[in-house]
Amino acid sequence: MEGLPPGVSRDIFGPQGRPESPPAGQGPQAAANGGPPPAPQQSQPWPVSVNPAPAFTEPQPPAYTDPEPSRRRRLLPAVGVLVVLAVLLAYLVPAVLMSGTVLPGTRVDGVDIGGLTVTQAAEKLRAELAAELSKPVVVTVGKHRDTVQPDEAGLQLDVVSTINQVPSGFPSPGEVWRALTGTTELEPQVTVDASQLARTVEALAGTVDKPPTEGKVTFKELRPVVTQPRPGALLDRPEAIKAISAAFLTGSGKASLSLKPAEPVTTQEAVNRARTQARRAVAGPITLTLDGKQAQLTPAAIAASLTFVADDEGALKPRFDAAKALGPVESVLVDAAQAPRDATYEIVDGSPRLVTSRAGHGIDEERLARDVTGMLRRGGERVVPVTLSAAPPDVTTEEVSGLGIKEAVGSFTSMFDCCQPRVTNIRQMAADVDGHLVRPGQTFSLNELVGERTTEGGYVPAPQIVGGRLLTIMGGGSSQFATALYNAVFFGGFEDVTHTPMDYHSTRYPAGRDAALLYPDLDLKWRNDSDHGVLIKTASTETSVTVTLYSTKRYEKVEAVESEKRDFTPFRRETSDAPDCVAGPGQQGFTIDVTRVFHNDGKVVKRDKKLTTKYRPRAEVVCASGS
Repeated sequence: MEGLPPGVSRDIFGPQGRPESPPAGQGPQAAANGGPPPAPQQSQPWPVSVNPAPAFTEPQPPAYTDPEPSRRRRLLPAVGVLVVLAVLLAYLVPAVLMSGTVLPGTRVDGVDIGGLTVTQAAEKLRAELAAELSKPVVVTVGKHRDTVQPDEAGLQLDVVSTINQVPSGFPSPGEVWRALTGTTELEPQVTVDASQLARTVEALAGTVDKPPTEGKVTFKELRPVVTQPRPGALLDRPEAIKAISAAFLTGSGKASLSLKPAEPVTTQEAVNRARTQARRAVAGPITLTLDGKQAQLTPAAIAASLTFVADDEGALKPRFDAAKALGPVESVLVDAAQAPRDATYEIVDGSPRLVTSRAGHGIDEERLARDVTGMLRRGGERVVPVTLSAAPPDVTTEEVSGLGIKEAVGSFTSMFDCCQPRVTNIRQMAADVDGHLVRPGQTFSLNELVGERTTEGGYVPAPQIVGGRLLTIMGGGSSQFATALYNAVFFGGFEDVTHTPMDYHSTRYPAGRDAALLYPDLDLKWRNDSDHGVLIKTASTETSVTVTLYSTKRYEKVEAVESEKRDFTPFRRETSDAPDCVAGPGQQGFTIDVTRVFHNDGKVVKRDKKLTTKYRPRAEVVCASGS
């Protein structure tokens, strides 16, 4: 162990060799017992690794830790939350403010409704778009020009559909952004009343139609008058409705309409044959014979009873009204005691009295008509034997007795000015309906009972408003009779099936209780919903018509409860230079409700659904000077 530094004992390397056990009596225990202390242990040498020492590596300084990243990691989420909150507030605050109103920047045809409630927006649209919607449409048919007003087309602003285009509820972020940064343009939604426009087009057609002329043969006194068939042209109704609707809906203000060719059904050859037969018919009287008795049909009676009717193939066939021709002469051939009699009612002292029916015998009308038309086609002897046939009554006593027809249950009188063509039509329709019986459960149709109004039926051309225009039509003015009948039915308590209020209110009719009549389009129908029959009796003068219904009363009183007139609309002024111009005052439009209320024992027992009638304003017509 040479070479150790001075003062360094070799004991630092530990004992040399294997340690030995202390002798007996030595050791820690012996020392504890007073024995000699243990001998010191020998020094152990310094342990030396057999592995080579590692290469020397210069110590590295400890890594530097920056405290900022951890601080950033804590700050970044907080900043994100603040940004999200700011964005949410930027959306939610205006969204909450906009909720419940129309989004700002919303415009309808230039009218700003942004920020308004739905009710406020609707009122503003009605007020400010009214002028835009009041623009008429100018229609042209060839060289003819006319104007259709919005009220004639039933044009209305559909406020609900217009506003429904606007998003409702709580606005989305996109809607809020659009409301804050831009505008939303909406088209006004308008509706056209198709039925009302159809009536207007029908009235317009009345001024431009050139109907084909059907060939016909009539009599002027005893002279046959021939009309040769000629083609015509008619307004294309469906195309006109579409074109006028489109003009209103698009705002173009113009519509060009067209006429379609219309060919007559009859042919010239058929007219010539009918003329020959007509001349033969009135060449002399026709003698009717029965059991040695004779009666003559004069040429005048023949002419009044003979018509020529076109069939589907264009031919004109003679039709002889035997019943009409026999009227003045049948009693000469047939004893009155043999004639049948229908059961009917007479009104005596204001109450109906049954007149019983009776079977009998009469001239066979069908055979007589067949024989006369055959003679006209063939020529030959002008003597026609007639025969009797059993003639049961058209209405038997059994059919009308026991129906409870015993008292007046509803009546109405309508007044009019005297001595106008329309008076003839009103009185003729009253005569056609007088005495008609409506059985329990039966539906009455005025057009079905009266049929088409014709000259042969006693009707004449007269003015009537059709589709908002005053036209001269066959049977014009008969709406006044329909109104009288409708009110008798109303106060009689019977069921209203179909009736159409008039377009314009007239002071001669009760507001909300008038009925327009036009064959075949506008009808008056009502149902006898009672267990009793209903007898219709009419009476007319030069200034009034009265309709009374007789049956059994079901109600103590039936009254009409009317609302106040409302929604007044102003009338416009028109100047006309037409040769047939008729000046007239204007009348504002309005709306009224009528409710039918039924009473029994002093109490209301039933109430009909409210009936709302909206009358259009009637223009003031001023005729230009010199017209």
